[in-house]
Amino acid sequence: MTLTEAARLSALVLACALLIAELLLITPSQAAGAFAIGRCGAYGQAFDYPVESAAITAARKQCKGNCTTVTMKRACAALAVDMKNPCGPYGYAVKPKISSSLNEATRKCYEFGGKQCVIRAWVCDAKG
Repeated sequence: MTLTEAARLSALVLACALLIAELLLITPSQAAGAFAIGRCGAYGQAFDYPVESAAITAARKQCKGNCTTVTMKRACAALAVDMKNPCGPYGYAVKPKISSSLNEATRKCYEFGGKQCVIRAWVCDAKG
């Protein structure tokens, strides 16, 4: 084995060792989230929790009143309210991409009678 071949082999072994070390240090990503939606623009959000039940509890704790809770895993959620009547029509959506959730929440707000719908809140978990 020549000196050049030995250097290449050493570099390859070092690169493999570094890759293995990096893989061992990577922790699993947390990807459980929840979005609580209530009247008059009330909401609560929780994202990147290790388990869904913890995310639901955290989101409900932030939302005032009787709130509907939706969950998300590797997704995004959005809430749109009518600016002319914040306690009136609203829409929400959970979709894989933020753009889709924003569009769908706004569309639902108008569908339910909103006149000037705007995004009130949005959230994505680790992979959304």
